Amino acid sequence: MLVLSGIAIIIIGFALRVNPLLVVTVAALASAAAAGHGPVEVVAMIGKAFVDARFLAVPFLVLPTIGLLERAGLRVRARAIVQRLRRATTGRVLIGYLALRQVTAALGLISLGGHAQMVRPIVAPMAEGAEERDEARPLDRATRDHIRAHAAAVDNIGVFFGEDVFIAIGSILLIRAILEQDGVTVAPLDVAVWAIPTAIAAFLVHGVRLLLLDRRLKRRP
Repeated sequence: MLVLSGIAIIIIGFALRVNPLLVVTVAALASAAAAGHGPVEVVAMIGKAFVDARFLAVPFLVLPTIGLLERAGLRVRARAIVQRLRRATTGRVLIGYLALRQVTAALGLISLGGHAQMVRPIVAPMAEGAEERDEARPLDRATRDHIRAHAAAVDNIGVFFGEDVFIAIGSILLIRAILEQDGVTVAPLDVAVWAIPTAIAAFLVHGVRLLLLDRRLKRRP
């Protein structure tokens, strides 16, 4: 049971708002020590895991890249583009991204969107810009956060319901494995085909929600 002491350290550290990196490191060392591993052995295991899965560090390159693009005016340009489209509203902009996200996810292009590389620098500024043009005044903090939350939700919903249409995806294999445990044998293609009605229904339901978002934004004081 002492091996689980790392979990207690993480809970206490996060509750006390200690630096997360320090908390996780101390928790790992504590659990390793309880399991009979020395500090040098722990560092060696961490290094081996990093080398074996070094491709996982590639996404960290996204953050500085997006930061440089934002500093160069990416968000400003995205907002300016949508403000020139007279019929573009916040809801319509987000519906367009929802359709794009679902279609690309259905084709297996899961990494095309995302909160860091698409929503924050492009989609959210465009949605905010559409509302600022209609109101002809800056948005207050609550409204801006509300629009950003919807932009993030669109990305989540689009990829969640779109990826199941792509046959070579982990979720399809997971569904197939769970069904096989209950004695139900299905082909991955059948699961993908039956995910299409669900994806369409999700698009229609959330599309209506986004149109209602436009109505709520128009009624705001």
